[in-house]
Parts: sequence; C-alpha cells; structure tokens
Amino acid sequence: MSNNNENQGCGRDAAPRAVPPEKIRHVLDQLCPTYQDNKAININKENHLPTRAEVQNLVNDLIEVMMPGFHKPLFHGEASLCDALIPILYRIDGVLFAMVTQSLKHLCNLSKPECGNCCVETRADQIVSEFLNELPRLRTILKLDITAAYDGDPAAISHDEVIVSYPGLYTLTVQRLAHLLYKRRVPLIPRMMTELAHSSTGIDIHPGAQIGAGVFIDHGTGVVVGETTIIGEGVKIYQGVTLGALSFPKDACGKLVRGTKRHPTIGRNVTLYAGATILGNITIGDNSVIGGNVWVTESLPPDTKVTSAPPAHNISQLH
Repeated sequence: MSNNNENQGCGRDAAPRAVPPEKIRHVLDQLCPTYQDNKAININKENHLPTRAEVQNLVNDLIEVMMPGFHKPLFHGEASLCDALIPILYRIDGVLFAMVTQSLKHLCNLSKPECGNCCVETRADQIVSEFLNELPRLRTILKLDITAAYDGDPAAISHDEVIVSYPGLYTLTVQRLAHLLYKRRVPLIPRMMTELAHSSTGIDIHPGAQIGAGVFIDHGTGVVVGETTIIGEGVKIYQGVTLGALSFPKDACGKLVRGTKRHPTIGRNVTLYAGATILGNITIGDNSVIGGNVWVTESLPPDTKVTSAPPAHNISQLH
C-alpha cells in the first residue's frame, strides 16, 4: 500500500517550510562582512564580468554556426541555411562584443586603474570582427578533425556519429574557438570556454595550446594539454595523456615566471597512447609513437617508437 504522505516535503511542489526570520538574519550578519573587501563577488554594474551561463550560451551559438543542426534543431522553413544563420551571427556579434568589452575593462582596472578604460570598445570591436572573419577557416579545420576521427576509429559508423557523440571533437571545437580569442589577448572568456568543455567531457585543453588540423582525441577522459603546447597535424591522442610542464620556474622573488614555453611540441602524425606523460619544453619528432604509460622528459627524433617494459609474468600451471 502506498503512503500518500511519503513524498510530502520533497521536490519542487513541496510547500515552503516556515523559517524564523532571525535564523536568516543571523546567517547574513556573518556573511555580509566577508563581502566588504569586494573579493569573489561579481555585482559591479559598470564592470560586470560574463557569467558561466552567458559563456555557455555563446559557445552553443558558435557550435551551431560551425556544425548547423547537430546540437539543436535549426528550422529555417523556406529560407536557405545561410539566411537562417544570420540572426545567430548577429547574436554572436552583439554578445561577444559585450563580453570582450567587459573583460578588457576588468583587466584594465586591475592593471591600470587610472587608464579610464580608454579605447576598450574600439579594441573589442576589432577583436570581434577578426574573430568572425576566422570562422570559415576554422570550419575547414574542424571538418578535417571529423575525418580524422572517423578514419582513426573503426567503431565510428559515420561522420555524423562523430559530430553528435565524440567528446574529443566537441572539446577541440570549443578549444579552437577559444584560441582565436586567446591569441588576441582577450582575458577570462577563452579559459571559461575551455573549462566548460572540460567539465562536460573530462578533457582539459588550455586555450593557449596551438593545435594543427586533423587531430583525433580518442575516448579522451583525463587528457590534459598545457598552455604552451604545440600539436602538429594528424596527431592521435588517447585517454589519460598529459602534455604538461616539468617544473615551474620562479623569479628572484619566488614568484612564478609566466609567458615562457614550458610544454611539449608534438610533431605531425604522432600517436600518443593511453596514459602517456610528456613533460617540459621538449619536442617529439614527426611520425613517432609513444606507448601507453610512458614517461618522456627528453626530446625524441622523428620516427621514434617508445614503449614501457612489458610486465614480468609468473605463470604457474594448474594441475
């Protein structure tokens, strides 16, 4: 027999419980002093930073332009596909301009509070125009990534399956879009974009990484690619691969030195098997193969194959 009261108090339809006002006031009395230094809050009307939700909506629109109709329905009736994309591109232009402006103002206020946000909107307009003009070239690269995934995975049924279901392609798409902003020195937004992809796929690629065309990330969970990594064309990366820094140099004051090349350069047509760890500013030559769970900290010439020692087997025959 079901209990008619068993679900009461659960779910969105539950009646709100009576909370003594002094209970909430007590919490606020403790919280409010922590806000007075203006740290870890984002409520400045004049310098409000983009939120995660706003950046996610931007990413969704950009992916719709890159691969129309795969991630959400695109009904265009009698209009052509290109005409149907016009309002999306207008929205991207307006939203991105506002976000870039906000981010540049934030950086300006942090570094030079006296600058008065000079020329920020002019710079933001230039960045957005350059970004939009690069989308056709980027779409050509993404089609090569799709082909690389299909050709590299015998389980792939079609290019369409790669587009709708492969986390590596999704993460590469977002990273390539973010990199267009990163190389124009846009703060905050590129990292937010790639971290949103990271949170949904488990693949962590910094927006600063330079990635050639036709790269395939198979499975992908646990892949980490650092900021100054360079990946050549046709590279294949399996799950759990790390392209990281060997150490973090510090200056005389003990602070991290930024802006140096500290991650690997991976040549063309290299294969990095599951769990491979490649650290430091080293080069892996073209056409090399790095086996699973191998740790590499020195440069390798082209056509090199590195594998870990096979495990010792102690097999006793059962009688």
